[in-house]
Amino acid sequence: MREVAPAITLAGSCEMGGKPLFGPLTLTIPARGWTCLLGPSGVGKSTILRLIAGLEIGGIFDGTVTASDGTDLTDRIAYMAQNDLLFPWLDITGNATLGARMRGEQADYDRAAHLIEQVGLTPYAAQKPATLSGGQRQRAALVRTMMENRPIILLDEPFSALDARTRAEMQELAADLLTGRTVLLVTHDPAEAARLGTTLHLLDESGLATLPTPQTPTIREIDAPETLACQARLFRALRTSPEAA
Repeated sequence: MREVAPAITLAGSCEMGGKPLFGPLTLTIPARGWTCLLGPSGVGKSTILRLIAGLEIGGIFDGTVTASDGTDLTDRIAYMAQNDLLFPWLDITGNATLGARMRGEQADYDRAAHLIEQVGLTPYAAQKPATLSGGQRQRAALVRTMMENRPIILLDEPFSALDARTRAEMQELAADLLTGRTVLLVTHDPAEAARLGTTLHLLDESGLATLPTPQTPTIREIDAPETLACQARLFRALRTSPEAA
């Protein structure tokens, strides 16, 4: 049985090169939902993601990252970056099972085949990344993320380079496959946040703000009135943030 996904709290401040980057702030990511973190470039959104993931940030963080169940976050997180980061010499199946094989574990090829089928890539399972479209590569990267079977998923603008139709399809696919997990999505796209977010935050140089969320289930229809109203609110908040001025 998959591990129950906890809530996460990051509290503290960070500096880069001796200059403040963000904080002090407290960011709470509720369990088993999608938290979307928006904001202009350079305010520390991806740094927060890396801090939660336990990755090097190239700066100094004074604070804590904790889970609501009191258990360490190590080995409980899967990370999906903006670039697909697929290994060019491996086919889709090889990329999907790489994590297990690198850890010396028995790769679950049946589960890999099932996930590859779910994302519509079965005809391409033996192909190398160079032969795939951008959307197909992101689908393959999502399969690799899902193969880690972690309760916490960190997404760093993974759909930003895709065309509008493919981006919408990937949002819907990710929302379906990541149901029940604790997800933090860093995005610059108000439309994406309005569709996916159960919790919405804006980070800028003035700090962290929580924004209203539509009282409708995700994933929301693109043209639903609640979605469009939320998108407009988010866009206005981004336009009026100090970094955008």
